[in-house]
Amino acid sequence: MNLEFASAAYRAIRDRIRAQDPQIDEQTLADTVEGLTDLHEIVQAVIRAALTDEALARGLKCQIAEMQDRLDRLQTRAAKRRQIAKDVMIELDLKKLNAPDFTASIREGSPALVVLNEDDVPKIYWQPGEPRLKRQKLAEDLKQGDEIAGVALADPEPVLSVRTR
Repeated sequence: MNLEFASAAYRAIRDRIRAQDPQIDEQTLADTVEGLTDLHEIVQAVIRAALTDEALARGLKCQIAEMQDRLDRLQTRAAKRRQIAKDVMIELDLKKLNAPDFTASIREGSPALVVLNEDDVPKIYWQPGEPRLKRQKLAEDLKQGDEIAGVALADPEPVLSVRTR
């Protein structure tokens, strides 16, 4: 690599000049060695390349943020459109829709956990440390028929299922 060679040359020239003139001051030595090697130009090029990379990274961060915003908007729009399709299919009692590129159907969803009163929920359903409900465990036990104070299962919401071909 040019940098390694230039560094070795810089050290060798500096050490030789210092050996021949032990009284030389550091500024004169640095100026003399700089004029005899291209190390400074190589290091300057490395720093310029680093500055360019940093500028590109800043630009990419900006682009990534803009693309993330776009992704969020697209996902929100897709969710709203699916909700519209689901609502229309439920309203018209349309259970299945076949298209050349997809099949859509309405099926029963799973009941969701509804916490009616956290104070009534038994301690076994709380995670240790900062109090937090073990929602998945609660839902599993309720689905198995356990009666647990302070919680219930909501009526299942219909789910739109879309399979693409």
